[in-house]
Amino acid sequence: MTDLLHTLPDFPTKLYTHLIPSLEKGLVTTTDLLTLEPLEISRRAQLPLLDVRRLTRHVLATLQCQLGLANAEETLREYESLPNAWSTPILKHSGATIANKWSAISTLDPSLDIALSDGIPTGYITEVTGESGAGKTQFLLSLLLIAQLPPPHGLSRPTVYISTEHPLPTPRLTQILLTHPHLSPLPLKEKPSLSRIFSIQTPDLESQDHILTYQVPVLLARHNVGLIVIDSIAANYRAERSSTFSSGAALGLRSSQLLKLGHHLRTLAREHNCAIIISNQVADRFAPASPPPPQARHMGSSPPRSLSSSPCSSSQGMQSLDAAIMPRPPPSNPHSNQPQASIYPLLTLEHQQNFFTGWSSGPPSAVPFSQKPNQNLKTPALGLVWTNQLACRIALTKERNIGAGGEGSDSAKDAERLWKRYLRVVFTSWGPSTGVMDRGTEFEIWGGGVRAVEGKEGEEA
Repeated sequence: MTDLLHTLPDFPTKLYTHLIPSLEKGLVTTTDLLTLEPLEISRRAQLPLLDVRRLTRHVLATLQCQLGLANAEETLREYESLPNAWSTPILKHSGATIANKWSAISTLDPSLDIALSDGIPTGYITEVTGESGAGKTQFLLSLLLIAQLPPPHGLSRPTVYISTEHPLPTPRLTQILLTHPHLSPLPLKEKPSLSRIFSIQTPDLESQDHILTYQVPVLLARHNVGLIVIDSIAANYRAERSSTFSSGAALGLRSSQLLKLGHHLRTLAREHNCAIIISNQVADRFAPASPPPPQARHMGSSPPRSLSSSPCSSSQGMQSLDAAIMPRPPPSNPHSNQPQASIYPLLTLEHQQNFFTGWSSGPPSAVPFSQKPNQNLKTPALGLVWTNQLACRIALTKERNIGAGGEGSDSAKDAERLWKRYLRVVFTSWGPSTGVMDRGTEFEIWGGGVRAVEGKEGEEA
């Protein structure tokens, strides 16, 4: 019980001084009190069952009171007279308060809003990733204007555009304002304005860290900013760190920087109730033509070993490693020690990245959209460490539209049809994601921004 005061510093341990020494002797922790049955704890510590049950209920009621749960104070009063500090919940907001404060930025397109579960919510970090020409910047520019609209479509708040590669494309923003059917007819006082978009350029990683750490928090507090767009997050890391990330120490340094950046952005989004949308670049990923041999799956990057069917020529170290990692049924041939394919490949990064990158190689028995000849596999930049900092990842994919815009066609209309673009929700904490076998919602880029192609959303491979 030495960890009880670390978990609950103000817990009245004086009421249970006759129990704590026996609990410590029995190696009973606070987690054990909350997860194990009182009868099992009483047997381990050799204590009366009723006393152990009273202690566990008291610890549980104290935690519930700190979390602001209903009826927790009444339960605590059954055990002791608590000071006034216990009657105040420690959490800043309860679940009901957060639900009532829910607000999101619409795309002004019903099909895209359905795919995004009613839009981009505030208080979270959302990433938009995709290859060059997929429509990331066009999608973000539209949100810069829509966020200025009053609810339920927008937030009635100004926006910030932080660019790491190019300045804010004001001609394109003006074109969206004049072309979009929902924005162009608005009166001047209600129409979004370019003057309410704060543009910041960060040409290198040092200026990016300084602006995000010191200048952006002041800007949020002074102007009540509702949306922050960073386009793109990986550009400065790739430009300045690619030559130094050859050692493990350099990679560890970048991981710590990404953890610090993710924590800082989440704090800004939560404290100022603003939406943070970040665009990210991708890298090519080459899927193996056939499943790797069992030796390669177990040993990672080590070269595969040839295993003989004779027990005498088998590698004893490989057998021990296989047995330690994953138990498997005995081989069908009793004279062969060849490792069999089991559920172990499900734990490899090659399989798990199907669920968080946005480009899936799919199960062997199926051929998803990303394995088709006109679709290349991609992986978002900055790796798994950055992925864990996100609440939502949106992948914008494109594939060549075979058969459209034939040879000798020079018209702009035919050129636009050469590519099909799809929006896929890879993962999100507030709604359903797009299935692995689903292309997503097809959209197109036009003068008014981005819009869904009617009748094409949700088409499966």
